[in-house]
Amino acid sequence: MSPGHAALAAITYLLVKHAIADFILQTDRIFREKGHYGAAGGLLHALIHILLTAPVFLLFPGGSMELAVGLLAAEFVIHYHIDWLKEQLVSHEGWSPKDTPFWWALGIDQLLHGLTYVAILWIWLPAS
Repeated sequence: MSPGHAALAAITYLLVKHAIADFILQTDRIFREKGHYGAAGGLLHALIHILLTAPVFLLFPGGSMELAVGLLAAEFVIHYHIDWLKEQLVSHEGWSPKDTPFWWALGIDQLLHGLTYVAILWIWLPAS
């Protein structure tokens, strides 16, 4: 597989993984607790994400095991804080799905997660 095709396959994997973790596997508890710093639901949500990200490092060879662990740790911290910050903003402003800014916040949240995956693959995949 060419490097370009590998990158496209890897980002496809991560985007599908994201949809599954963020929407299909998200429980009511996770949803309720993501806005409470350190609560188990938000931590569990970030853990689910990195567990589902881990196979990308086996499916698409790149860096070392240490790099994979570092990227997973970074994803955990970044994913957790993106979700927490979005929940803080939405809660502070009192936005609900009937409010346009709620959808802006959700869209920016999803964009930031997608850009995180681009960064992970940029670091992980070989340059040529």
